Amino acid sequence: MSSSASVPGDAKTRVFLALRLPDDTVERLDAWQRTLRAGAFRLVPRDNLHVTLAFLGSRPAGDVTAVAGALRDAAAGAPRPSLRLVRYRETRSVGMLVLDDEGGRGAALAADLRRRLEQLGLYRVESRPWLAHLTVVRFRVPPRLEVTLPDLGEVSPSDAAVYSSVLRSDGAQYAVLESVALGG
Repeated sequence: MSSSASVPGDAKTRVFLALRLPDDTVERLDAWQRTLRAGAFRLVPRDNLHVTLAFLGSRPAGDVTAVAGALRDAAAGAPRPSLRLVRYRETRSVGMLVLDDEGGRGAALAADLRRRLEQLGLYRVESRPWLAHLTVVRFRVPPRLEVTLPDLGEVSPSDAAVYSSVLRSDGAQYAVLESVALGG
């Protein structure tokens, strides 16, 4: 477990939990993003690339301790997921790389974590199933990119983190509040 940022106790912060990507995966994604033709979209900065497990939204900073505890408990018994790139997909505001969660280990971790957070009254479980994905571009109007997928091979995150997110005019700024190794 490590901590690299803090939030004042009386503040509110946007909080989410995510799988952190291995450095070699981030390197390959960053190089691939630079090959995309210029358009009316923003690339997600390399430091913001992650696989979201749960988004909690704006929470009192005092909740971060309980959120981190739920992550530690869920991660302690969770094996490392094995993720493989399947396709590129655009929604109304983001372009993402959809991942296959081989064996469902990422989905199991997300479900366990979400259940723990719900029991604490910090999260309402969504009706849609968890989707393993990497958001790689953001936009106001879908650019309908036709992309050649990057060669990521197997992506096996070894840790997960509690992040804070600050919205800025030039995009969100993320900070890791606490990271936890998967599997103890």
